[in-house]
Amino acid sequence: MSTPSEYICQLSAEEKAYAAANLNETDEIRPIRIAEIRQWIMENEDLHAPTDDFFILRFLRACKFNTEKTKSKLRNYHKQRTNLPEWYSERDPFLPELEEFFDLGVLLPLRKLDNEGRMVVIIRAAVHSPSRHKMSDMLKASLMILDLALRDHEPVTIHGITAILDIGGITYEHVLQLPPNVIKNLVHAWQGCYPVRIYSLDFINAHRFVNAVLNIFRSFMNNKLKQRVHTHARGKLKLYESLPINILPEEYGGSNGTVKELSEYWKRAARENREWFAEEEKYKLTLIK
Repeated sequence: MSTPSEYICQLSAEEKAYAAANLNETDEIRPIRIAEIRQWIMENEDLHAPTDDFFILRFLRACKFNTEKTKSKLRNYHKQRTNLPEWYSERDPFLPELEEFFDLGVLLPLRKLDNEGRMVVIIRAAVHSPSRHKMSDMLKASLMILDLALRDHEPVTIHGITAILDIGGITYEHVLQLPPNVIKNLVHAWQGCYPVRIYSLDFINAHRFVNAVLNIFRSFMNNKLKQRVHTHARGKLKLYESLPINILPEEYGGSNGTVKELSEYWKRAARENREWFAEEEKYKLTLIK
């Protein structure tokens, strides 16, 4: 009889072969590395982190089963959550300021994976009003949806994500909400904290003046992530030419519902997980002053 925290591998033979070839994961090494990381978490009194198998496994896969890199990413993940309470605390999905962003559909993971088993996430970075909405609330709402999506889709832990940043309609007021320290923390979350690998980062509907902001983003990226960033002027990238039509919403050339329907789907998911978000807030790093 397995315990609730014990990971039961349900990967297909093809996924197992991919994980072995690309992530250094085998049935033999998996429980050994999970136990090693769990022991490390328990020995570090300042680190308050989950110790269930799948939570640890997500970080191991993101680091290709390199234990030292896994420890670093785990620590970074919880340190950022401690250092940025404006992003990671009071994550009640029923708060009006967060519900507004759910309704706007700022961050929308698609409900179907692409042909490579990757999750496609559309980030609509300029649909809010800078005069009314705080950037910290936008990021909090977005990261809540991302946390849910990554928690519930195991193939993503193996194949990673493709991020589409739609910056159509961006104004200087939007840009002013992104000072270098916010950009630095965002990039650090992507490449140093979250247990997921980004295979491409496409900025679409880009305006010329956005290049200055993108250069700041690139300045905080490692070389691997820089090579995966692409910018596309308005109308130059047709998503349906590189992604299956049946996974994209209609507004992006697809046939899988509308942005509004996708926004409502994730809003419901956030509300249904209110208790989970509250429970997650206890996992932090105790900072030594």
